[in-house]
Amino acid sequence: MPNFRFIALEKTLYTPAVKVDYPSKKASEYYGSMVFNQAIMREYLTTEAYEVLQSAIQKGSRIERKVTDQIASAMKAWALNKGVTHYTHWFHPLTGATAEKHDSFISPIEEGRAIEEFQGNSLIQQEPDASSFPSGGIRNTFEARGYTAWDPTSPAFIVENTLCIPSIFVSYTGESLDYKTPLLRSMKALDDIAVEVVKYFNKNVKRVYPTLGWEQEYFLVDSALQTARPDLMLTGKTVFGHSSAKDQQLSDHYFGTIHDRALAFMQELEIESHKLGIPLKTRHNEVAPSQFECAPVFEEANIAVDHNQLLMHLLDKVARRHHFKVLLHEKPYAGVNGSGKHNNWSLATDTGINLLSPGKNSKDNFRFITILVNILKAVHENEELIRASIASAGNDLRLGANEAPPAIISVFIGEQITRTLHEIEKMPSIGELNNNHKVEVTVNIPKIPEILFDNTDRNRTSPFAFTGNKCEFRAVGSSANTAKPMFVLNTIMADQLRIFKADVEKLIDGGLEKDDAIFDVVKRYIKESKKIRFEGNSYGEEWVKEAKKRGLSNHKSTPEALKAFVSKKTIDLFERNQVMSRKELESRYELKLEKYIKKVQIEARVMGDLAINHILPTAILYQNRLIENTRGLKEVLDSKTFVKLSKNQLNAIKYISEHISSIKEQVEAMIDARKKANIIEDQYEKAVAYRDTVMVYFEGIRYHVDKLEFLVDDELWPLPKYRELLFMR
Repeated sequence: MPNFRFIALEKTLYTPAVKVDYPSKKASEYYGSMVFNQAIMREYLTTEAYEVLQSAIQKGSRIERKVTDQIASAMKAWALNKGVTHYTHWFHPLTGATAEKHDSFISPIEEGRAIEEFQGNSLIQQEPDASSFPSGGIRNTFEARGYTAWDPTSPAFIVENTLCIPSIFVSYTGESLDYKTPLLRSMKALDDIAVEVVKYFNKNVKRVYPTLGWEQEYFLVDSALQTARPDLMLTGKTVFGHSSAKDQQLSDHYFGTIHDRALAFMQELEIESHKLGIPLKTRHNEVAPSQFECAPVFEEANIAVDHNQLLMHLLDKVARRHHFKVLLHEKPYAGVNGSGKHNNWSLATDTGINLLSPGKNSKDNFRFITILVNILKAVHENEELIRASIASAGNDLRLGANEAPPAIISVFIGEQITRTLHEIEKMPSIGELNNNHKVEVTVNIPKIPEILFDNTDRNRTSPFAFTGNKCEFRAVGSSANTAKPMFVLNTIMADQLRIFKADVEKLIDGGLEKDDAIFDVVKRYIKESKKIRFEGNSYGEEWVKEAKKRGLSNHKSTPEALKAFVSKKTIDLFERNQVMSRKELESRYELKLEKYIKKVQIEARVMGDLAINHILPTAILYQNRLIENTRGLKEVLDSKTFVKLSKNQLNAIKYISEHISSIKEQVEAMIDARKKANIIEDQYEKAVAYRDTVMVYFEGIRYHVDKLEFLVDDELWPLPKYRELLFMR
């Protein structure tokens, strides 16, 4: 019987770096060439259609049907010039991935001929079958009708000769069945109230919008090796695998020279991304071997979310051409760092101001402190909901694993701003507000000029850190749709700003001057949100104890974390901000529980199959060899010599037998627990049962399999090992 591990290893030995076909132009010349962006709109649209579309993008105004026909005609003309044959509404269903249904531009006419046709009604709306998309109980599976509707705020783009039109996805009864709809609603809610608050400081502001800069971490593994690992194929992670003698202990991979094969992959990824207007800027090695990161320039949150979803598609597509498989699972390998997707979130205005940038004068700094303190208050009041927004079976394995922030949500703001807030607490009035938010320090090293230090250091252990001009939400998992944490952050901030404005107006009505009223409210919020701030090591056990004293939640698993999505507090929050209804929230809760159950269920089934059908037969085969060897020794040696020389073989036979027996017993017990869990009807109880009665066997089964990997002849072992998976050839 062939050993597929060695066949896969042999393939990887002859896989050189793929030669990248570089465009003859500079990146700046082909950047956005596959996007129906503003420059293309100006070229293809009439002045009237262009202005109407820009008004819809900037102000949310409606587009009349006659104008949509013009826009559709212009899109078609541009797309046909690019060799496009089909169009699709591209949307984000609740699977977490993207979806598309392609339709041809071809429309038959008389005499057996055809023309290319694309009208406004096809641009605005399509009707994909919604019955097979997850809905979390919003609709019955036999009710098929669902609608996609064009989102004009995110530009159309071309992938593989198909015009992709970013869209929302809603049910026949109007509930959202996607991630984009609540994201857009949350941005509208935030814009409406944030403009009113910012006008306290700048009357010229007419629009406030969230920006997002994501940092995408991922692993690369040779596709031949991945194919030889059924667990990687089916779950995205390894369920077994003994630690490599060397992995990330020396930190020699982090920011190291990029391997030729990986670099070729990255270069092509950047070319394809830049054509689609994804502003990738950074690439580097991450901490674990074969782990990497890419990051773009900040964009408006809605476009950034679309670009991240598109990038995850490109990662997979380009990797295949380079004989790689991209692993986006949060914890594909035990014992080495997992992967996150840091979400750098900020607020910007139409006047070009970043509201999270400290100012150059007291007025701007007053605005900055006001916005920052409201963020602290929003996180303080909604820390459980924020934890729920990044909950998944994969992320549970990463959070708190001494490599990623814990499940406890806290905020890091840095020593200097902490000191500033402490001073504000003691100030009797606004007149004493300190204007010093940046410090110049001369570094006394030859040839190094003066350095302007940021107003805060970076705390890599904090799940939510202010890092100079943005908040870095570090706890988001690498496979997540970034819309989930973004619409939560937008909504809690919108709600908090409404409360803030009401508190300020109440004091103004009571006779206080505007600035004094703002200062008094900010001062009170600083005191009320103190327990959410933590400047130390979030990985330490001391913080777990301290957080418990402060009353902060520590929901380590997805089932308990998700409860926050359907609490009365959360439902009221989303309904009063018109972001999601009770029905939509409850459906997402049910869906997330169902997804958690299925992920754990699949992993358990894969683990059982590999253990019984791959590992145990291999271990028994090797054990039989040892037994035959021992019998041979007994036949040729005298009894005294045999006892002395066969000790190691006999011990190995004994240890292998013990591991085989333990694996068999625990797999059977796990299967029995899974059968019992499967008959539980309540989704939450079923999720808890999978967590508490099925997953409890994972570690034990893995322990014994990994011990066998160390005992069994390397030539027989059926699965590529960590030393082979983690290091490129």
